Amino acid sequence: MEMSKKALLAAAAILALPAAAANAQSMFSPSGPVYPGIYIGAEGGLNWLLNNNSYVMDTGWAAGGKVGYDFVGPRVELEGMYHSNTGNAVVAFPTGYANVRGRIDQVSVMANVLYDFFPGATITPYIGAGAGVAFVDANIQGCSMCLAMFAYQGILGVGYNATPALRIGLEGRYYGTTNPGAYTNNNIMALLSVAYKFGQPEMAAPPPPPAAAVTPPSFMVFFDWDRANISDQAPGV
Repeated sequence: MEMSKKALLAAAAILALPAAAANAQSMFSPSGPVYPGIYIGAEGGLNWLLNNNSYVMDTGWAAGGKVGYDFVGPRVELEGMYHSNTGNAVVAFPTGYANVRGRIDQVSVMANVLYDFFPGATITPYIGAGAGVAFVDANIQGCSMCLAMFAYQGILGVGYNATPALRIGLEGRYYGTTNPGAYTNNNIMALLSVAYKFGQPEMAAPPPPPAAAVTPPSFMVFFDWDRANISDQAPGV
């Protein structure tokens, strides 16, 4: 009885394999011809500032743009992004302490290197990392982004290639900066992006249809016996 159950389970698994393979093939089916090229894009979403400086930060937002080059698989890009988070903190004043509500803003300029696992597929997972410079506020009271710091980030996402030139992406990121003194700046982001790639090759024009065969006209010519001249019975004579 035990062996028959195992056999039935194995048979069911074998029968399910073609359906699973078909689903995977439809998900990763080609979106069109793959080609290298320059792309531009915009992105935005939610930003969570994980700060241990006695601040309690609300969910913030981030938005930016990018320009890059797709080598079909590897990609490199230059990205600029604005981050903003509002929150509460207990701030010390000469006369005592007060609960202050304020905002921490950041501007980052990053150079990113990414890799698409299935560049020619409709669904394309990708990973990446970046480094650059960030201009940030030192505290919740703001300082007009007075600190310039080294910034770094890790990227994990998935892209939907609507066409060979148009991609929509959804990704998660960890973004942080170096810590001057006791300042801590760690961010988690969830971003939605759209990018357009230039240089799509033109489709070759279909060959012209073959010319219709023309049948030459035929004529019947009559000669008199043992004569070379055309007789009066020939057409047109």
